[in-house]
Amino acid sequence: MDIIILTGMSGAGKSQAAAYFEDHGYFCIDNLPPVLLPGIVESFMTIDKDSSIAVEKLCLVVDVRSRSLLAGFDSAMVKLDDLGCTYRIVFLEANDNILVSRYRQTRRSHPLTEEMSLVDAIAAERRLLQPIRGRATNIIDTTMTTLSALRKELRTVLDEAEASGLSIYVESFGFMYGLSSDSDNVLDVRFLPNPFWVEKLQMMSGKDEPIAEYLMGFEETRQFLDKLGDMFKFMIPFYIREGKSRLNIGVGCTGGRHRSVFIAEKLGQILADEGYRVTVHHRDIDRDPRYDVKKTETNS
Repeated sequence: MDIIILTGMSGAGKSQAAAYFEDHGYFCIDNLPPVLLPGIVESFMTIDKDSSIAVEKLCLVVDVRSRSLLAGFDSAMVKLDDLGCTYRIVFLEANDNILVSRYRQTRRSHPLTEEMSLVDAIAAERRLLQPIRGRATNIIDTTMTTLSALRKELRTVLDEAEASGLSIYVESFGFMYGLSSDSDNVLDVRFLPNPFWVEKLQMMSGKDEPIAEYLMGFEETRQFLDKLGDMFKFMIPFYIREGKSRLNIGVGCTGGRHRSVFIAEKLGQILADEGYRVTVHHRDIDRDPRYDVKKTETNS
């Protein structure tokens, strides 16, 4: 049985994610207290013995609506392990400002706002969910994610279950907007010359040929790519040996539009050429780099 435990911050997109999984053949149960997880799964495993009504895909949504019952999550996972189940925990999150904005736009109530303000409720929820986040096999940050981009991320989750071996997720980002939220390795490429200071290149991105020509015109860029490729070619087989199924690599520059995008694209291609399954995502590529960059640039 394919089991997904869907969880995360209220307002981060769990309803859309559950709908996506349901559209892909998963039987979804929403707002399930963790203490009930093992019993529900065991019941479906029993049903599965009758192939005519078997449920092969199960998506269980667990979140802060369970309140104090969340404390039973760890013990529930132990019981699932005892049942011999394989499962993935998909955790959705977004930054506080985006969550506040989404609640104000929809005029919905946060599950904890009966006890405190919205800002305090979000902070409390984040603390309550931190232990669960630590167990997550997939963490998806929807701060700057459109619905179509979220579906693409969820498709990756399903693809990982269908394929064997290690999947690699390379994400470019801008340090001025915060670190990449779920990176096993973070690369800081702010030491490379910054195309932002060339006026005709400012509004281009690292996916545009003039940016590539500019950056590859420097010896340090070419040497860095060679060394970067060698490092990951060396490391990845040992990640696989240790049983890792997903490797997240964050590549950051100041604004997340030029250098990090270019390096992420090049690294993704290097690893894809080695036969690895690679997804490249650019978190901040659509932000306007002209705002506040000069105030935060420290490593050009």
